[in-house]
Amino acid sequence: MLLKGIVDEDFSNYKKPSMLLAFPYCSFKCGTLCQNLPIAKSKNIEYELKEILNQYYKNNITTAIVCGGLEPLDSFDDLLELLTEFRKISNDDFVVYTGFDESEIYDKIALLSYYENVIVKFGRFIPNQESHYDKILGVNLVSPNQYAKIIGEKNERL
Repeated sequence: MLLKGIVDEDFSNYKKPSMLLAFPYCSFKCGTLCQNLPIAKSKNIEYELKEILNQYYKNNITTAIVCGGLEPLDSFDDLLELLTEFRKISNDDFVVYTGFDESEIYDKIALLSYYENVIVKFGRFIPNQESHYDKILGVNLVSPNQYAKIIGEKNERL
């Protein structure tokens, strides 16, 4: 699976300690003012899915996976395979940061919603906006149009 990188222990994108996976592609729907431009310029790295899951499983701190980076939904097949395999070893939270609006990706949300404990953060980055606190993610989001939604089934743990 291609990624820009992995942060084993991330504490800034979700209320729980998380493994952050930086996905490699983006259609740059936000325009030229990308907040992830340094990530976009970095090289793609090939990871074995099994290695990523072993790395997660061995870490006693992390209790969630956060998929961000560039745009995880532009690598949807890899994202879905990751979630499917992750559910074989854990029911921990699975968070997807997307710049898409909910109305643009109903088909993908429908597929993700079959899995438990899935959260999606929607909305494009808009520069120079006032940040706001998102209760679901437990962090500040940088644009007022951004919000998180629990989409997976049986989310009583969140």
